[in-house]
Amino acid sequence: MSPALSRIGVLGAGAWGTALALAAHRAGRDTWLWARKPAQVAAMAADRENRDYLPGVPFPEALRVTGDLADIGACDAVLLVSPAQHARAMCAQLAPALRPGVPVVVCAKGIELDSFALMSEAVAAALPTGTPLAILSGPTFAAEVARGLPTAVTLACADAALGTALVEALGSRSFRPYRSDDVIGSQIGGAVKNVLAIACGVVEGRRLGDNARAALITRGLAEITRLALALGGRADTLMGLSGLGDLTLTCSSLQSRNMSLGAALGAGQTLADILAARRSVAEGVYTAAAVVGLAARLGVEMPICAAVDAILNRGAGLDATIDGLLSRPFRGEGA
Repeated sequence: MSPALSRIGVLGAGAWGTALALAAHRAGRDTWLWARKPAQVAAMAADRENRDYLPGVPFPEALRVTGDLADIGACDAVLLVSPAQHARAMCAQLAPALRPGVPVVVCAKGIELDSFALMSEAVAAALPTGTPLAILSGPTFAAEVARGLPTAVTLACADAALGTALVEALGSRSFRPYRSDDVIGSQIGGAVKNVLAIACGVVEGRRLGDNARAALITRGLAEITRLALALGGRADTLMGLSGLGDLTLTCSSLQSRNMSLGAALGAGQTLADILAARRSVAEGVYTAAAVVGLAARLGVEMPICAAVDAILNRGAGLDATIDGLLSRPFRGEGA
C-alpha cells in the first residue's frame, strides 16, 4: 500500500462513480464518495447503498459518503466521474478545495461539445495550474465492477512514477489497471466508442444482423484510430483495453447505455422519449456532434460517427442514413 495515496476521493455518485468507490475500497483505500444532491448523500448514508443507480449493491461500513467538496479536496487522489459535458464545471468547483499536487484521475469518457476539447484539456483548464492528471478508461460495466467481477482497465499517465503509484493504489485481484503513457489515445478510444455503440444498437434494433455489427465495430475502430493518430495518439493504444476492448464490450451488449439507446432508436422510438425515460447519461448522444466537429477541424473522415450525429442531431432518417453508408464507394481496407 502506498501511504502517499491511501485516501481516495470519488467525485460523482452515479453508477460508475459508485462502482469505482467500491473498487478503491476493495483495494484497501480509505474511500470517500461525493454526491451533489444532499438528499442522495443522506439516502446513501442511511441505506448503505446507491438505490438510485446501483440498487442491491451494499456499501461496506468503511465507505464514506459526503456532499462536502472539502472532504474530496483533502484526499490523496481524486477520481473525477462526472458526466463528460460537466467535467470542466465540476473541476472549477473542486479547484479551491484541492490541495496542491493532488492528482486527478479523469474517469469520464467524452469530448466537450462546445470546445471539442478532450477531457484532459477541459479539466486542466479548470484545475489549479500543474495539477497532475491521469486517465482511467477501458471495458467496464459499472454493475460488474461494483460486484467485484474481474475487470481490466487502462490507466494512462504521462508521469510514469505517478501512473505506477495510481495502479498500485487502485489495483486489486478483481480490478486490474494496466499502465500507459498515451493519454490522448486512451481518451479517444473511450469517447468515440460511445458513438459507435449507438450505431451498433441501431443495427440491433433494425435487425440488420451480426455481420453488420461486426463490420461496424471493425470499421469504427479504423475511425477511432484515424482520429487518435491525428491528435498525436498511438495506434497500439487503440488495440488495447481503452480501444478495442472498450469498443467490443460497448458494442456487443445491451447493458451498454449507448447501445441500448441505439437499439431503441432502431426499433422506432424517438430520441426525446428515450432520454425522458432514463436517469443515467448516454455519453454518445452528446459526444457524437463533438467527434464530428473535431474530425472536421482535423480533416479526418469518420462516416459512421457522422451518420450517428446526423440521426441524433440533424433530423436524418434511419433508413436513408443506413442506405448512405451502404452506398459508399468501395475502397482498400487500410484506407
